[in-house]
Parts: sequence; C-alpha cells; structure tokens
Amino acid sequence: MADSTISNKVWNIAGILFDGGVSNSDYLEQITYLLFLKMVDEDMKMPEELRWNNWRNLELPTDCDWSLLMSKSGEELKEHYGKILSLLSKKTGMIGEIYRGAQNKIQTPEHLRKVIQMIDGTQWNSLSEDVKGDIYESLLERIAQDTKSGAGQYFTPRALIKTIVKCVNPELGKVIVDPCCGSGGFLLAAKDFLQGKYTTMTGKQTDDLKLHTFYGTEIVPNTYRLCLMNLLLHGIGEFGGVPPIKCADSLASAPGDNDLCEYVMTNPPFGKKSSTTIEVQEEDKETGEMVTKLKKAQDNYVRADFIATTSNKQLNFLQHIKSLLKVGGTAAVVLPDNVLFEGGAGETIRKNLLKTCDLHTILRLPTGLFYAQGVKANVLFFEKKPTSENAQTKEVWIYDYRTNVKHTLKQNPLRETDLQDFVDCYRPDDRHHRQETYHAESNPDGRWRKFTYDEVLGRDKTSLDITWIKQGEESEDLSLPELISIIKEKSNNITEAVAELEKLLENLES
Repeated sequence: MADSTISNKVWNIAGILFDGGVSNSDYLEQITYLLFLKMVDEDMKMPEELRWNNWRNLELPTDCDWSLLMSKSGEELKEHYGKILSLLSKKTGMIGEIYRGAQNKIQTPEHLRKVIQMIDGTQWNSLSEDVKGDIYESLLERIAQDTKSGAGQYFTPRALIKTIVKCVNPELGKVIVDPCCGSGGFLLAAKDFLQGKYTTMTGKQTDDLKLHTFYGTEIVPNTYRLCLMNLLLHGIGEFGGVPPIKCADSLASAPGDNDLCEYVMTNPPFGKKSSTTIEVQEEDKETGEMVTKLKKAQDNYVRADFIATTSNKQLNFLQHIKSLLKVGGTAAVVLPDNVLFEGGAGETIRKNLLKTCDLHTILRLPTGLFYAQGVKANVLFFEKKPTSENAQTKEVWIYDYRTNVKHTLKQNPLRETDLQDFVDCYRPDDRHHRQETYHAESNPDGRWRKFTYDEVLGRDKTSLDITWIKQGEESEDLSLPELISIIKEKSNNITEAVAELEKLLENLES
C-alpha cells in the first residue's frame, strides 16, 4: 500500500474521532497512542534479528497485548484501554514520556473500537522508516492547517527548514540542538541532510546519528509528545532509551558545559510574552511522591549569561542560543522583525551579537509562509567567536526575499526552488567568496547586498531592518485574518508602550 494511501487512511479516522468528540488538535495525539501500541506489539512478535532497532530494550506489560485489546468491546474496552495508558505512562525512557499523562479522549466505546479495527488492518512495521516518518509528517502538516486549533504555530514550512539546513551545512559527528523543537522539523531535516551528505557510514557513526547527535527542548507538553513520536518514527532515539529532547522551559536556566553544541537551528515561538503552561515535577509535601503540576512560563528571565533583561521572548531566545553555542559554533534562527529594530534591550543585544559573533547573513522572509497570519520574519545566521576587543562581525550580507514577493499557504506555498537563488548567493561551501547582485546603478533591485559593520553601527538603534528595493505599486493583498492579526499586534504594542510610560511617570513622581 502506498504511503499516501495509508496517510489518507489514517486521516480518515479523524472523521470517526470528530464524531466521538475528539478535537482536531487532539486527533494526532489520540491516534498515535494506538498506532504506537500496535507497532510495538507487531515488533515484539517478530524474531529478534528482524526487530526494529528503535524498539530494542523494550518490554510491554502483558495487559498491553494488542490482541487482548482487540478482544474487548463496550465499557470493558474503554476500561481496559485506560488501564493500558496508565501502565505505559509509568514506563521509563521515551515510551514513558510519550504516554505520560495520556488520557483516552475517545469517550464512545463504539468509536474507540472502530478506530482500533482500522489500525489493525495494516501491518505498520512492514513499512520502511522513511515511509512511517513521512506519513507522520504529512499528518502534522494537515493538523497545522487547522488555524482554529493553533497547532500551526509549531509548524515551520519544511521548504524553509531544508533551505536553512543546506546553508548551515552541518558535519557528521557534531551536536545539533533546537531549544524550541515544535514537532521536530529542524532535527529531522538535519538528519536527512547528513544521511544524504554522508552516504557511507560506519556502525558507530550510524548509532551516533541515532542516539548522540540531536537534542532539544519543547515547552508545551502535547507538542513535546508529538515531537518524540515524530523523532522516533524517523529513527532518532529508542523507545526504551533516554529521550533526546526535554519538556521544559529552555529559557529558565543557563546551559551547562555538557549542553553546549556546534549547531543551533530553531524557530522560537512568535509573541512577545509567554501564554503557555509547562509541566513540572514537584514533590508532594504530604505524600512525598513526585507529581506533575502545571506552571505558567516566565515572562522575564534573569540569567547571569544574559546581557539584558526583557519580556521579549525572541530577544531572550537570541541570548539563549548564543549561550548554547560552543566557540566556532553556528546558529540559524527564525525571528520576527521587532528583533531587528527594537530599542532598549533589543539594541543592547544586537550590538553585543555583532561584537561577539560573526552575524554574517540575514534572510528577509515575506508574509504568507506561516500559519500565524501576517508574520514578518527573518533568518539570522551567525557564528560564535572567541573573546576579542574588536568586533567579530565585519560584514552583514542581506538577502531580501520579501519586497515584491507574495506567498500563500495554499495557492502559492513556499518551495525549496524559490530559495535556491539565496542558497547560491549564500555559498554554503565557500562563504568567504560571495558576490553582491545589488548594484546602485546597474541593478538597484538586486536582492543580495552587503553592509559593513560600521554602516550597521551607524544606523539608528543599530537597526538591522534594512531595505533598498523599491516596493511595487500593487498594494499588499492581505486576507481578513491577516489584517485582524496585524491590528491586534499593533494594539498590543500600543498597550505595552502605554503601560511602560505609566510606570516611568510613577517612578518620576515618586
């Protein structure tokens, strides 16, 4: 059966779950609990030499047998399935993390039984690792397209991710980190790139790629579980092994020496302040047992390795990413426009970044790429340098793929070929021999232009929000949701500015 056929089959189960009261945002999580149970059961019944490596070191309780689940019906089925979820949530390793806090949200026994029967109709472990992974990625993208669920905020366009990875050009044997993983897109694209770059690997290199190359953090519990599932299906980590990513607030503490890495590739969540809750393990004072509690993420982070305190999450992530890098390490990070021009802490952080790192490239992105409407974003590429009295950034190269460019999620989605000219200009294999396409007289609309450190430093607030291409006469064709999103963002900015002004006036009066 073709992967697209199976993908459609799994997606069709959504209709059953919707009838059973399961929301679109919960669909993938609920279906995956059952899919994984079936795949592990299939694998454990195969001869040892044919078992999938990702399942090794894993033994399931007898009550979790798939045939036993298939034999149940009615309320007995619901009760037994709830028991399975509870048992698996107590396991160690990735399986325990995936099922931690798992709840059956398919409340009608008839709907639950129908889903189980549909899953039972396919031998999942007969599919290759690539096919299983691609099916899951396609389901993630379909979920992201449901703007009402909000799942799209965790989904970065794969064409953009692959382009970023091509430019970073990671090497085998180096550690790659995403401090806000989402569904794991950057880590998976990096693995795919390395497998294409190094077509022949030793057994140790293969194991290192699976177990010791990719790490990260995701703050939202449900997204964290989806990311673990996605990584595992693509051959990163082991079901019975230590999870390669953590469910935590990555900004809450400075990285230790063992957390440092050669590469960071990431797309931090948009929005200036935190609106998410995170799961934390705390000791119950009465029973002494460790229990899971929900805690709101911080807005302000006071860290000794940060040079500025701010409630702007993207500015905090930029500082955190710099702390994660080893000297000589490379970062590529997707950030909104405000990071490029905001004053105060923003200016302080930009000046420090230019001085301590080689901020060599900025890719300006158009709107219409992300499921969050109206987002104007950029990709910053920089390399962490040794301590020096002189600024480490000599030139900032900017590629303007925004001015007079229009993409939409459905009619004209971003493709890798759209960014091929940027990759050619970037020169991943020979970054120090670049050529401008911009020329003041012969090509004023050239999209690739360099600016010296002194030119950037001389700009108001050291702004990196630089444009030079003349905007076309056509007005920007914004949809109603995009217009509403822009109005809300500007309204929030005004509210925050008024609050800061009132605070300043209070201090002056006192």
